[in-house]
Amino acid sequence: MVATARRRQFSSSDKRRILEAADRCTQPGDIGALLRKEGIYSSHLTTWRQQRAAAERAALGPQKRGRKADPAQAEDRRVAHLTQENDRLRRQLSKAHTIIDVQKKLCALLGLPADETPSERS
Repeated sequence: MVATARRRQFSSSDKRRILEAADRCTQPGDIGALLRKEGIYSSHLTTWRQQRAAAERAALGPQKRGRKADPAQAEDRRVAHLTQENDRLRRQLSKAHTIIDVQKKLCALLGLPADETPSERS
């Protein structure tokens, strides 16, 4: 049976502990010794420091209160609103067509010229 290599995963408490130890290093070579002792690269420290800074910025930002928005419900509400708007516009268009038909009949009864181009109504 061949052992497969597994990528190391650090918990948040491990990351915090190592970052605190790195922050306490004051002498030249202390950070290198810490990296060798923990078996990590300097890029790990850089990434973890960025993650820590991002978490601190997020913690200091304003927090939105109340329930979190459900994307499925928001999409359903949007679809319902658009359907309602579509129905309203269809009724309005139907009324406009009725008015145009009445105007055409009135022009025909009164013998007035009706300006109708082929592209007016589809």
